Amino acid sequence: MSKMILPVRYGLAITGCLIAYFLFLALFGLHTNPFFSFFNAAISAFGIYAAIKVYKLEQGDNFTYSGGFITGVVTGFISTILFTIFFLVYATEVNPDFLSELLEVFKRDYEVHIGLVAFVVAIMGFASTVVISLTWMQYFKRSWNQTTNQ
Repeated sequence: MSKMILPVRYGLAITGCLIAYFLFLALFGLHTNPFFSFFNAAISAFGIYAAIKVYKLEQGDNFTYSGGFITGVVTGFISTILFTIFFLVYATEVNPDFLSELLEVFKRDYEVHIGLVAFVVAIMGFASTVVISLTWMQYFKRSWNQTTNQ
């Protein structure tokens, strides 16, 4: 159970930052502009980096590539699931006109089911999580080129 505390803590922190950023954009009517969602990846990348870094510090010499990768993936998946739930609540309860506003940006004339949009949000989050975790693990992994002094 103690292995899950770190990813949960950082997953919650990432989620809080993503929600705060989304609501900040909503204050200015910019939450329907897809360009601003690119910063979500930066928020997630920083949070996953911090989680893997703390995990590596906690593990010391016992740090493994797979352990760090799992920490990053679980952290990102937790934040993705929680942000997707927030997105569903926001788009259905808080601002029911959000989807039509979003579609106006894309100049589409058809109805999109909220489930499909939530699915896309989740898939984007999961895919970003895996890519970000793999990227950071290249930084944190032990080099095979290190020589040992004997």
